[in-house]
Order: sequence, then structure tokens, then C-alpha cells
Amino acid sequence: MNELTLPSRLNAAWMLARREWTRFFRQRNRVTAAVLQPLLFWLLFGTGLSGSFASAGGENFLQFFLPGTVALIVLFTAIFATISVIEDRREGFMQSVLVSPVGRFPVLIGKVLGGGAIAWVQALLFLTLVYIVSGVTHSSSLPTVTASLPLVMLLLAIIAIAMCALGMIVAWPMESTQGFHAIMMLGLMPMWLLAGTFFPIPAWSVHGPTGEAGWGGWALAGIMQANPLSYAMLELRRLINPTLDLSNAGFAPSSLTCWTVTLVATAITVAIAWMLMRGSRRADTMV
Repeated sequence: MNELTLPSRLNAAWMLARREWTRFFRQRNRVTAAVLQPLLFWLLFGTGLSGSFASAGGENFLQFFLPGTVALIVLFTAIFATISVIEDRREGFMQSVLVSPVGRFPVLIGKVLGGGAIAWVQALLFLTLVYIVSGVTHSSSLPTVTASLPLVMLLLAIIAIAMCALGMIVAWPMESTQGFHAIMMLGLMPMWLLAGTFFPIPAWSVHGPTGEAGWGGWALAGIMQANPLSYAMLELRRLINPTLDLSNAGFAPSSLTCWTVTLVATAITVAIAWMLMRGSRRADTMV
């Protein structure tokens, strides 16, 4: 069988991505919950914990938790988008795609870009609602926010691709949706919580603020700083709130470091997903 040309492979990837969009918009309750649930989550936690929160940059909890809520939207969308791999295999659709001459890489690209695009649009829609309804930043900083909007859109796209690729890594060898949900929640929720989304990332030191030894805090800070999502969240926080001063924060790497870690982690995640799909033949015959 002759190898297909690159345009043919790209067209196959586009059709798979378009299929994800069609499936998403046919589930109207999913469309509604995708934006309203995180908005409710953000408002409840933001107002409830605002009195017991102090940020090094002078933010209130609504401002601090906003990037984490955006990341939660992307995370949940990645879960629901990549779970379709198991459903497609059970229905026989995935086996039909895998025996076609397009190969496996267009399958990966179509699934990742389709789910990532859905997550990207949901995150941007959520941010738009936040700025319209609550005005999370002062009006004087809105021109600066507008100037950073292209970088916000780019960073959200990278995060969405990374999360969907991570979902593909988990979903590809899975046989049941129940097992997929268990593994994703066991892995992704701690990763989200330990990315500085719910509480600031402390400095990596064995001494607490009063000088006492704190090995638990030292280990926690090390884990949070080793989490690639922490760097994406920190840069997203800078872009959403450009007037934020992180000079006194416990963990504040430069923007260059944040972008580099995020891009490298995304590339590694996509590469692992590709190698897993390419090398795992047992998953082809699962039903």
C-alpha cells in the first residue's frame, strides 16, 4: 500500500478534530456545565476563602485563584475529550481508523488538537465572563491586560495541548472508563493542587518563617517547584494580572524560565503519547 501524502494525513487529523467538536456541541448539558460550573467554583471558593488568604503580590483570593480555575477548565476538558478514545474503541470506530493507511500520528494530532481547541475556547470564554461580570482587575490595568491577551491565548493553547496529550497517555492502554477516571483524578488533581493554583508555592527551604525546621514544608515546596504546571500557572498569573509584583514571593522564576519549562514539558508529553500509541499494539484489539 502506498504511503499517503502529508496533506492527506493532515486532512485525516482535521476530520478527527472536527469530530470532537461535533460530539461536544451535540451534548448541550456539557456545553453549559463547561463554563458555569468553574465560574460557580471560582466564586464560591474565592469569596469564602478571601478572608483567610494573604498573597505576597497583594492579590485577593479571587484574583489568585483565577488562573487555577482556568487550569481546572482545561483539565476537566482534557478528561472528557480523551475518554472518547475508550468509547471509540468500544464502538469499533478506533479500530477502523487504525487499520486505515493514515497511520497513528494523525490520530494523536486529531484527538489532541480537537480536545485542546475545545478547552482553549472554554477557558477564553470563562475569562471573558469573569472580566465582564466581576472586573477582577482594576480598570486602569485593562489596557495592559489587552496587550497581554495574545500571550494568554498562546499559553492557554500550550497548556490545553499538554493536558490532552497527558490524557491520551492514560486513555490509550485503558480498557474501561471507570479506570480512566480513577487514574486521571488520582494523577491530575494532585498535579493541579500542587501547581500553586490553590495556595502560593513556598520557597524551597527547611526553615519556616519563624526559623524552625520544617522538612514537610521543604518536601512540599520541592514537589511544587518540580511540577511543570507550576511554571505555566505562574506565568498565566503574570499575564492575567500584569500589575502583580512577585518580587517578594517565595517562588518566582522569570518569564523565560516559565515559558521554557512549559514548552519542554508539552513536547515531552506529546512525544510520550506518540511513542505509546506507536508501540502499543495490545490496545488496538481492546473492546
